[in-house]
Amino acid sequence: MKLTPKGYMPRLIDKAIEENLEVFGAISIEGPKWCGKTWTALNHSKSVTYLNNTADNFREKHLAEMDVNLVLDKEMPELIDEWQEVPAIWDAVRFKCDQDKNKGKYILTGSSVPVSDKIHHSGAGRICRMKMYTMSLYESGDSSGEVSLKDLFENKVTNKMVKKVELQKLAELIVRGGWPETINMNVAGAMKIAKSYIEAVLEKDIIQIDGVKRDKQKMEMLLRSLARNESTISSNNVLIKDIDDNITEEDITISRNTVADYLNVLTRLHLIEDQKSFMYKIRSRMNVGKNPKRHLIDTSLGCAILNITPEKLINDLETMGLYFEALCERDLKIYAESIGAKLYHYRENDTGVEVDAIIEIADGEYGAIEIKLGANKEEEAVASLRKFYELAEVKPKFMCVICGLYDAVIKRPDGVYVLPITALKP
Repeated sequence: MKLTPKGYMPRLIDKAIEENLEVFGAISIEGPKWCGKTWTALNHSKSVTYLNNTADNFREKHLAEMDVNLVLDKEMPELIDEWQEVPAIWDAVRFKCDQDKNKGKYILTGSSVPVSDKIHHSGAGRICRMKMYTMSLYESGDSSGEVSLKDLFENKVTNKMVKKVELQKLAELIVRGGWPETINMNVAGAMKIAKSYIEAVLEKDIIQIDGVKRDKQKMEMLLRSLARNESTISSNNVLIKDIDDNITEEDITISRNTVADYLNVLTRLHLIEDQKSFMYKIRSRMNVGKNPKRHLIDTSLGCAILNITPEKLINDLETMGLYFEALCERDLKIYAESIGAKLYHYRENDTGVEVDAIIEIADGEYGAIEIKLGANKEEEAVASLRKFYELAEVKPKFMCVICGLYDAVIKRPDGVYVLPITALKP
């Protein structure tokens, strides 16, 4: 019998987990703390080993440190929660997968990437690595799912009226974020959760990940810069300048190497995500930007770092627009990966033509999406998409404008779809 927790809310990754357990000896679910990895893994497991269980004084962790085989002998699929606490688990699981052809034996979950010299084998072909995020609006019940990403690719979307979400609600969704624990919580409580998350990162996680003592104040400055530059194409040089411009104490500086190291730590903690640049079959003579678009893993973290409330967002629509874009791109990434697709962005440096989001499916077909908070920006977004269309050697399968404040799903006479993020699903 599976160990599905009471009250478990199904996740889009569930289907991929089931499929991969039939193909691989083990899977590894990776993602930030509190995003729901353990509960989702339990939904597919028949036994569990908790390596960070304080209730029994880390008994199973100590057993694993003595001999990993002592914790790899339970009913399968067996969940090994926070496996990175004992990195030798990885190689042991890989070896177990080599011993027979049985599939779906182990599910590993991890909130950080351990140092590579403690792992001797990639696990390729034996352990399937899967990335998990916070909850999308569809998973949390805040999107009706009346139109799907698949339907856009297949030209099956029909015009319809949908429920309009007010500006206040959108601001609350941005600040609340997609942490399972906050889905049914009021905004004030959700803000406290996000702030405690950042405090834990600064006080403990940035050192615990590899034992290297890092400067809490400098890491906090970097996080503030990332939050200020959410949804932008900001290089390390931009982050350094932003930090330098906001330093108030003369004796504090931050070097390029420090920024690179701290960004690596945040990546290993699954707290930042790069949205890569789309390069496929765009005219090579064009000066296409290659820098990724930077995102914190969830909009709530940026809001917590900058002490942003829903009211502050409503009074600063420029910032709200950037964070609304981040919210949409979080969801688009989750939806894309659930159908085997990838999320990119596009920017052409010479003319400034850009597209907020590109979804490319496995066969190379892709869709181009612009994101706008208000419907008053619809024509501006469509114009940007049309400019991109003229550049592309291989034309997009569909073009779409995602709006925050919109009450319909429509296909315009020019073929561009317009719809609200609160009506979208994979």
